[in-house]
Amino acid sequence: MRHAQHSLEAGDYEWACFAAHQAAEKALKAVYDHRLEPVWGHTLTYMLQHLKEEGIDISPSLIEAARVLDKHYIPTRYPNGLPEGAPTEFYTRKEAEDALRYSEEILRFARHLLG
Repeated sequence: MRHAQHSLEAGDYEWACFAAHQAAEKALKAVYDHRLEPVWGHTLTYMLQHLKEEGIDISPSLIEAARVLDKHYIPTRYPNGLPEGAPTEFYTRKEAEDALRYSEEILRFARHLLG
């Protein structure tokens, strides 16, 4: 999250979005590790949906936050992730601020589960 915040402050909005996704991913993977369950991939939405299927109460808004963050995993990093132009030309401060907020929500959720 520190990297995401620094990227936001520097105006590197695409990197802020990617780092926010990474922070959320690491938090959810810590939950799986704590539960001694293997987890593969990088899709936050699937990680949360699996936990929900196992009986953990997960709000629809948290799933929605994960969906938004999942969309930042590839196009933020690859020059061919968008039809034309570089990611830095398309990501906005608002998108980065939203990504950080959504990531914080997932981090709070993970901390709660980790107790």
